[in-house]
Amino acid sequence: MSSFSSLQGIRGVGQKRAAILADAGIRSVADLYDWFPRRYLDRTTIKKIATLHEGETVTVVGTVTGTRLENGGRGRSRFKVQVSDGSGVLELTWFRGVHYFSKAITNGEMVAVYGRISYFGRMPGMQHPDYDRLGGGSSGGDGAGEDQRDDELYKTGAIIPIYPTTEAMKQAGLNSAALRRIVYQAFHDQPLRMTEYLGREHLESFGLISIGEAYRQLHFPDSAEKLEQARYRMKWSELFFAQLYFALRRTGEQRCRNPVRFEHSGAMTASLHEHLPFTMTGAQKQAVREIYHDLRSGRQMNRLLQGDVGSGKTLVAQFAMTLAVDNGVQSAFMAPTEILAFQHYIGLKQAFEPLGIRVALITGKLPVKEKRARLAGLENGEIDIAVGTHAIIEAGVRFRRLGLVIIDEQHRFGVMQRKALQDKAENPHVLLMTATPIPRTLTMGIYGDLDVSIIAEMPAGRKPIKTTVCREEEKPELYRQLRREIEAGRQAYIVYPLVEESEKMDLKAATESYELMKGDVFPELRLGLIHGQLPAAEKESVMEAFRSGQLDILVGTTVIEVGVDVPNATIMVIEHAERFGISQLHQLRGRVGRGEHRSSCFLVSSQFAGDARERLEALESTNDGFRLSEIDLHLRGAGNMLGREQSGTVSGLKIADLLTDGEIMRSARAAAFDLVRRDETLSQPCHAMIREYYQKHFRKRISLAEVG
Repeated sequence: MSSFSSLQGIRGVGQKRAAILADAGIRSVADLYDWFPRRYLDRTTIKKIATLHEGETVTVVGTVTGTRLENGGRGRSRFKVQVSDGSGVLELTWFRGVHYFSKAITNGEMVAVYGRISYFGRMPGMQHPDYDRLGGGSSGGDGAGEDQRDDELYKTGAIIPIYPTTEAMKQAGLNSAALRRIVYQAFHDQPLRMTEYLGREHLESFGLISIGEAYRQLHFPDSAEKLEQARYRMKWSELFFAQLYFALRRTGEQRCRNPVRFEHSGAMTASLHEHLPFTMTGAQKQAVREIYHDLRSGRQMNRLLQGDVGSGKTLVAQFAMTLAVDNGVQSAFMAPTEILAFQHYIGLKQAFEPLGIRVALITGKLPVKEKRARLAGLENGEIDIAVGTHAIIEAGVRFRRLGLVIIDEQHRFGVMQRKALQDKAENPHVLLMTATPIPRTLTMGIYGDLDVSIIAEMPAGRKPIKTTVCREEEKPELYRQLRREIEAGRQAYIVYPLVEESEKMDLKAATESYELMKGDVFPELRLGLIHGQLPAAEKESVMEAFRSGQLDILVGTTVIEVGVDVPNATIMVIEHAERFGISQLHQLRGRVGRGEHRSSCFLVSSQFAGDARERLEALESTNDGFRLSEIDLHLRGAGNMLGREQSGTVSGLKIADLLTDGEIMRSARAAAFDLVRRDETLSQPCHAMIREYYQKHFRKRISLAEVG
């Protein structure tokens, strides 16, 4: 970048504004050029109010014709704005930030709003839309006269960049229009001079314009076509360097590490295959082949095994552990909860004991004498497989020859917990498993240095779960259906989102609802309660009672989301389903449908608007977890979908969007991995510019990918 000089040299940026911009990460002219518009206002993409339809997400430009502040009682107020474009009136509503918006929006000003359309009566509306002022009104247009005003640009047909702003920036008058003027002034005062960092081979092979032209067109597009070329260049470059990190990291690890090599399949592997009571799916067989290839390759396996609820991931892991036994090494299998660890232990013990493979459970609640004996068995090699919780990574746990580490529901463990288990041996092979399907594009962006196996096929005979969305008033009929299932010998779950009443959420607490169910609704049935605040021993006791058929209904919170496997349970009732995300609802639903009987899931909700309605309808329409993950990604975006820990990796991308840029990602990834195959350390002179730019601009920025 030509200039890293202070922003205070730009007309319109004084000391106070410079400090506010610095807090947002804009500390220099170079940072300002990298503050990309979040969207663009193009007359060809604007919708007329008269043409709007329920549920569509659109941009509308119009004039504010009325505002009113309403008090809804209990201290709850809302701010409403009417916007007209000559074809009709659109009503905007804010429930949050009411004080700010009621001061900021004035009659007569021209605005651009972006949001989802809902109809209340005959008038279309938006709740909490993106909002940008284009000029006019009593405020004078926020700087009109300094140069061409945004509303004038809009009327003449230009493409207007809309910049992201923080609350502090808005309070200081640094809205999108003001930022556009500052960027314009910076380009005028300090012309952009950028050295191209990609070689001719990449520019020509992938149809990329120069970096300098890309920056200019991003901020001041000459046309929609030029803007698209600029966005493609910037997205491709960003994703290329992100994938270059993964390619260099994987190559470096394979070059430096020397893990145990699994030379052969032996009697144990053959015996496991012979004892299978069913035929494996094609997807399971393919995953086993991919894992076997890794374990025999002489390089360390780092593989993510993705599979929907009930797709058979654990069986694939069993074949990996059996191969480890055949090659004289131990395996460690870590699960996030004691309930799940115990269930895995029971399943592995049943599968392996007939083969002579020794399995031990390691958890924090083991009696001291028993725990000491099991730890000794691990250290002297008498135990082949250790199954447990984070207790496995404690300092006193030692293995004789640990060669394979399997981590189930890996996203539930912190980075250091996963690393601590891997540190129990020298370069063990690592298999991460998750029952939370992740879209392929997102997988490349987050787990780019891992090989990925996907089980997108359900075992034969697995019956689909019928999912039904219910309103509160339909619960009497729902309870009658639940009672009929129990009378037929089946069992049921009833799940609530909270344990105790919350002032912020007017929800029924699981504990109070349990007492109501037990005393009034199902007095003749046997009910149990489980939630996260119960002691571990009590939780396991309740679960064992449900597993063994001593309870008819298990009332609980999301503690049952993962790992509870009771084939006789055929009904899942989820109260206040709108409070859960798609992934969590799908995981909860997966606790039924695990046996020979048809199963049902009922999503009980009193809210059927906006995203909540889309989430519930998505669950009702499909049992495919990968399809649901795509819907979830569209509704929530990549960062929100992944959660706080992993969204940092995604937020390192300034312009590329893992939601929409899958094709660009695949192109950039192929180019990055091909480059590293040809030049493992980027040491060739022709790659010097790429190496220098990567080290200067990208390595630190995407280092959070270590989380993967």
